[in-house]
Amino acid sequence: MLDAFANIFRIPELRKRVIYSLSMLAVYRVGCHIPTPGINSQALAHFFAQAKGTLLGMFDMFSGGALEKLTVFALGIMPYISASIIFQLLTVVIPSIEKLSKEGEAGRKKITQYTRYGTIVLSVIQALGISIGLESMRGAAGELVVPSPGWGFRILTVITLTAGTAFIMWMGEQMSEKGVGNGISLIIFAGIVARIPVAILNSFRLMKTGELQFFVILLVVALMLAVVAGIVFVERGQRRLPIHYAKRVAGSRTYGAQTSHLPLKVNMAGVIPPIFASSIIMFPATVANFINIDWVRNAAQMMSPGNWLYELFYVAFIVFFCYFYTAVTFNPADVAENIKKHGGYIPGIRPGKETSEFLDKVLTKLTFSGAIYISIVCVLPSILIGKFNLPFYFGGTALLIAVGVGMDTVAQIESHLITRNYEGFMKGVRIKGRR
Repeated sequence: MLDAFANIFRIPELRKRVIYSLSMLAVYRVGCHIPTPGINSQALAHFFAQAKGTLLGMFDMFSGGALEKLTVFALGIMPYISASIIFQLLTVVIPSIEKLSKEGEAGRKKITQYTRYGTIVLSVIQALGISIGLESMRGAAGELVVPSPGWGFRILTVITLTAGTAFIMWMGEQMSEKGVGNGISLIIFAGIVARIPVAILNSFRLMKTGELQFFVILLVVALMLAVVAGIVFVERGQRRLPIHYAKRVAGSRTYGAQTSHLPLKVNMAGVIPPIFASSIIMFPATVANFINIDWVRNAAQMMSPGNWLYELFYVAFIVFFCYFYTAVTFNPADVAENIKKHGGYIPGIRPGKETSEFLDKVLTKLTFSGAIYISIVCVLPSILIGKFNLPFYFGGTALLIAVGVGMDTVAQIESHLITRNYEGFMKGVRIKGRR
């Protein structure tokens, strides 16, 4: 494996791509430490210490701690992800956008342009909401988070945070084009893994004080390795449906009978269900931070991580969004029609309607398995934190993203190595991404 890493720097093009991506990630991490003007950082840190288990805590995780410090990259890449998801859902609802998505490269470029506009709009709205919310926050001693509130601070914050998100979006697109891996995914990955050193230091600190036993650390490490191995196994898992193509004649050319397959992933929805589920279920706890009413705070406490009611609703939302997002992104009727148009059929299944029904049945079973798998991975952190008093958030959406992005990036690097007749990362084994 060390030889494979050394081979990366022996290929000029691959070396240039890897260095470019690493340089962009370094710029991103520097930006995560440049504070927005007009903020009392100590008072803000105290507020976020109380905001764990809320939407603010989740967004801070995706931004790599930039939101907690309210840096220029505080919004992170979440507005871009939200805009992308919105336009993906609108593709099913609005015929004109659906038509654009089927127009090839030109249509995709147009949708990408609309997504950029949507990102800016969402960034302005979120930045304005954050600036207004910050003005009402107070630290441990009752000091204001924003010493000089007003429209001057709000406008400055909106401009700073929106520009930061636009810059991150540009960096992600440049990394995808000139670097290695998916730029947007790598930025999220960098934000997540940036917290690992702090988590390790906190674990050692608790172990020295006796609050965390050495045996518990070993157990957690072993469990983490097992969960990562399980995620890799399931993310690569596919149900391959055989498709036979009959002999056909196209003009003066004759094509013989062919056999192919239709790969259906176990986890078709990816990380979208836990993101949506977390956003919805954390909303009451987020609202409670700004409303000093007893029954609101009690309701938020019941819906906090570790509570059985929270876990029940979390799993229910994950299962719902797994089926919903899979239904939006994969249409069995369209797939069956395309197979029929190209003269293909699934053995034992009639082309057309019966093929569509068969695909729908297989997809329903796969989605259920994927939903159970995602639920287990996402509920595991709450159990660990509650039982073992862990000082870091392990598992869930963050772990799914980190492992998935790592698999895709390594697979892309290995494809460059093998194309140029170099050995891959493991002899005799071809590493594949999720796609």
